[in-house]
Amino acid sequence: MDILIYGTINSMALALMALGFALVYGISRIPNFAHGALYVISGFVTWGFVRALGVNYLLSVFLTMIIIGVVGALIYRFILIRVRGMAISEIIASYAIGLAILEGLRWGGFKGMTYTLPVFVEGSVDIAEIPVDFHRLVVVGIGVAVVAFLWLFTHHTRIGLALRGMAQDERAALMLGIDSDLMAVVAMALGSMLAGLAAILLLPLGNIVVEAGYNVLILAIAVCIVGGLGSWMGAVLAAFLIGFAQILTVTYLGSHYQMVVALLAIIFTLILRPSGLFGQQKELEERV
Repeated sequence: MDILIYGTINSMALALMALGFALVYGISRIPNFAHGALYVISGFVTWGFVRALGVNYLLSVFLTMIIIGVVGALIYRFILIRVRGMAISEIIASYAIGLAILEGLRWGGFKGMTYTLPVFVEGSVDIAEIPVDFHRLVVVGIGVAVVAFLWLFTHHTRIGLALRGMAQDERAALMLGIDSDLMAVVAMALGSMLAGLAAILLLPLGNIVVEAGYNVLILAIAVCIVGGLGSWMGAVLAAFLIGFAQILTVTYLGSHYQMVVALLAIIFTLILRPSGLFGQQKELEERV
């Protein structure tokens, strides 16, 4: 039961980490390697509002989401738009932005174990005689709500349908009058806000450290590669595969092997099925 319960919690945490990355790539085909940096900076911004300025927690969460969404939109509008379509340049540019943010935070003194966020709900409850924090249950509940919201948003709103059109066929969407750069800005803003939401939900379970940005980026890439780049629902299913694999590894081998599972998932997926389990990309047939 502890594997089932904590495997579900870990899987939902991975899904929250990866949804923003998957959404941005699926719509604009930009691999946002600044995803981990946006995750960490969201934690520090929220901490600044709550701890340093004394702002109400819920208001701090709302303000952080708005700020991080604007930051993501500005990153695309002033930097990534200039290299869009050049795959290597997109990776280098976005990774350079993320590296600058993370190392800038470290240089600015935001390091150590002194930065923490309060949990949403104090206390715990026993589920099948397994103690579970209320905050972890909140993470699962909000994660399910976010997945449901994204499905409804992309299937039943005008902007969501435009985003789906961009993801399916950009040239056809352009012929129908959809502004690809505007949709990419919207996607980048939404993806950044999802990274911020994941940070606000998951960082109260530990400390806010710069290194979390690199870990989150690796986990998000692993989930998206296994699920299939461009498929955000595939990313959700892949999160459960990797999430349970990590919990089993922690249970039977040790916690220090947890990241190894994600790296092995990337390697074996690229070897056996490069397009991922649910990817829409055409697989390479044979090299001559």
